[in-house]
Amino acid sequence: MPPAIRLGPLVFPSELAVLVAAAALGLLAARFLDRRPRPDRRPDVSGVLWGALIAGLVAARLAFVWEYRDHYAQNPLGTLDLRDGGWSGIPGLAAAWIYGAAALLRRAAPRPAVLGALALATLAWLVGGRLLAPADQPAPALAELQLQALDGAPSALSAFQGKPAVINLWASWCPPCRREMPAFARAQAANPDVHFVFLNQGEASPDIARYLQEHAPGLQNVLRDPGSDASRKLSNSGLPATLFLDAEGRLVELRVGELSAATLAQRVKAIRSEAGSR
Repeated sequence: MPPAIRLGPLVFPSELAVLVAAAALGLLAARFLDRRPRPDRRPDVSGVLWGALIAGLVAARLAFVWEYRDHYAQNPLGTLDLRDGGWSGIPGLAAAWIYGAAALLRRAAPRPAVLGALALATLAWLVGGRLLAPADQPAPALAELQLQALDGAPSALSAFQGKPAVINLWASWCPPCRREMPAFARAQAANPDVHFVFLNQGEASPDIARYLQEHAPGLQNVLRDPGSDASRKLSNSGLPATLFLDAEGRLVELRVGELSAATLAQRVKAIRSEAGSR
């Protein structure tokens, strides 16, 4: 499955599509499984499922915020910004099932319909997440990229193997790229055991240098991708996009969309864990 879905000028992460599809499948299953005669005073199955979905999303967000509370302490309002994709899936799934169980016990909701719909939605979410996981191999497009240093000298991503790596695709005209850049600059300074590489997409060296001098003077490992090949091949032309690789250059995750300091820390932790497990 591609990491992003393009609808006209809008680009959405594929994991959002998986969640929407799982919820829709559960609601359709509820209609099919709910064989009660009409009228019936017991709770509507769709209402129970909507409640379970909301409870799951709230729990998933709160669990993530608590785990990375040190990052959110610097920007408390960031806890309300859901665009960063900061969710803890297992706590959210548990909360959804607890809500469904409570509805069965306290509200006499129809058991087969609720359990069947929740099970089907859970299975769709788990399978979809599995399909989103990249293959355990190097991303071929990375080796093919024709990159340059800001002085025009040829460069290649092979120079950054040997450590886990974070490769950010960005452009100075992209508002979310600019918003997440301070978090990347701090993460680069705080994680010397991880390579952070910044591939500018399609801009001229003087424009890149001017932007960095004004907004990110300490940023290291900035390269040019003159033809914007990385974003076209890897993220469906969506910016910003960030690749997370293990120490052997294998793609662990490709994230399309803005990252907060907390979600960036989550993914850096994941590639460190990946390196430690091999």
